[in-house]
Amino acid sequence: MNHFFKGSNRFMLTYLFIVLNIAVYAYTAILSQNVMVIDDSVLERYGQYNFVIRESGWYWQLFTAMFVHINIVHIAGNMIFLLIFGLRAEEMFKSHEYLLIYLLSGLTGNILTLLIGPYVLSAGASGAIFGLFGAVTIYARRILGQPVLGALMFAFMLLVLSAGIEVNILAHLGGLIVGLLFGYILAVTRKFKAVYQYRHSA
Repeated sequence: MNHFFKGSNRFMLTYLFIVLNIAVYAYTAILSQNVMVIDDSVLERYGQYNFVIRESGWYWQLFTAMFVHINIVHIAGNMIFLLIFGLRAEEMFKSHEYLLIYLLSGLTGNILTLLIGPYVLSAGASGAIFGLFGAVTIYARRILGQPVLGALMFAFMLLVLSAGIEVNILAHLGGLIVGLLFGYILAVTRKFKAVYQYRHSA
């Protein structure tokens, strides 16, 4: 069997990101004095507020917004998907590859939102999570020698299903594209060694 997976199987990065996101949510909930819904004034400071970024140069929001969530349902849903795709990604990728995919996907989604999105207020880890999903999906298909078209169709189908009135589809799209690109590049450049096991019957 080919040894496809490069991770350590300890899943430290996924758990660390989950803890970090929950810690940030707890902090913003304390500031809001409301654990269920984060106050708009808090989101305007730590989330991504395109108007403030463009008018006041608060570009650091492109990073902090990746760890801020709007309400308890928002963070619960994102953390479930981060657990699912994050654990899978740690099986496939090295730690620095995982970090690069996660952070660059989240930043790219937020930058895309800034460049072509309206003056909206947005927040969440979904861009980074879509990056992990895209990388895992196309990497698995490519290393098994299967056509990547199926992975692309599945990825963009999930993108469409995630669309909604209050959903930042640009963040999802930016993260997904980065994840697909990184996953494909890693799959085509990585060399896999075949490991054979022989068993003797009595």
